[in-house]
Amino acid sequence: MKHSNKFSFVNPKTFPFFYGYIILGVGSAGILASIPGQTVGVSVFTDPVKDALGLTRNQFSNAYMFGTLLSAFFVARAGVLFDRFGARYVAFFSALCLGVSLLLCSKSVLISESIKALINIEKTWIVPFGVITLLFFAIRFFGQGVLTMSSRNMIMMWFDKNRGKINAISSITVSLGFSSAPIFINYLVDNYGWEGSWQILALCLFIFSIVVIQFYRNNPEELGLKPDGKIKKTKSKKVSKKEKHFTLKEAKQTRAFWMIGLALAFNSFFVTGFTFHVISIFSSQDYTKLQAIAVFLPISVIAIIVSTTCNILSDYISHIVYLYSMLFAGVLASLGLLFLGQQFGVYLLIFGLGVFGGLFAVVNAVTWPRYFGRKHLGAITGKAMSFLVIASAIAPSLFSYCYTILGSYSNISYITLGFLLFLILASLKVRSPQ
Repeated sequence: MKHSNKFSFVNPKTFPFFYGYIILGVGSAGILASIPGQTVGVSVFTDPVKDALGLTRNQFSNAYMFGTLLSAFFVARAGVLFDRFGARYVAFFSALCLGVSLLLCSKSVLISESIKALINIEKTWIVPFGVITLLFFAIRFFGQGVLTMSSRNMIMMWFDKNRGKINAISSITVSLGFSSAPIFINYLVDNYGWEGSWQILALCLFIFSIVVIQFYRNNPEELGLKPDGKIKKTKSKKVSKKEKHFTLKEAKQTRAFWMIGLALAFNSFFVTGFTFHVISIFSSQDYTKLQAIAVFLPISVIAIIVSTTCNILSDYISHIVYLYSMLFAGVLASLGLLFLGQQFGVYLLIFGLGVFGGLFAVVNAVTWPRYFGRKHLGAITGKAMSFLVIASAIAPSLFSYCYTILGSYSNISYITLGFLLFLILASLKVRSPQ
């Protein structure tokens, strides 16, 4: 990947310290910039937007599902583009396109009404359903998928020996940002309306796309450096041979790839379904809206403690331990949702999601390059990301149907506990590929 400084006034070689620390900052900011395309960034818009479009909860959830599923078919390809063109250009275009998508989201009612007038049909749910489905595809693909993947992978490309410690710093920033996002976005919606809020977020992304093209860099090697800031020397070739670089095909032949990918997908499923309907879930158990949103703060505190500790330890211990811990945390979260009507259920839910979220931040960032190398990291994480996207796609609808048909969100716990039992049994024979 040549011309690493093209279109940029920033020259990493002139910095008096390792440029990887700049990468750490802007890469973490890139993950935070994806929030409008994440479920945590969409959840606050659920009720006002579905009402404005005239859709039921099930219809709105299905639109989110179909849009997200559609994005899953393309996100794996985006991983290949990451390997080919690097984080800088991929993240730039994803940030730019996410901003455009949010502008279109803010005009979704106008677009829907214009189409209905054009085809001369006034009362139909199909047109607004189709419009918001396509818009969900755009924000999920560019936000949750491409911008998140490229920013996280870029940070991991710049570090090796200190990868866990660096990811600990990034995870703290990201956890705080994600936990406070619902409160911040709720403030925007209350003061500027859902249309104005999406327009403000779009403007922020347009500004951030400029930051990306100025500061993002694909990897240290193209600047004559090595991960962690070591100067590239000829004798370092002996060291590079120790790291095996799996292709996607080779990675898929290992049990570790599938079990880790499915465990991460479970987290994506549960967190997405819970977050998308969080206000409705808590109101069904006689909690207020503020009480519902407030759970994200203690979840985040636990996630920060877990991710910080486990990121530092990840440079020294087997990541198989993290896989088992994630599954145990998933069991606690599922039981918490099942008994949410009781106080101990709330505590179980918060603790389970906090631990799972903290471990997710470690495994999804550090484990992939640690187990499978950096050369084909985009293709491997892109494929794994497709699992996460598919899981997050079906979650809102399944949660919604459990509530509207079976009468309670807690019924989803029987499904999640069954899936976790399968993962626990299947993970007993997982071994490190390297």
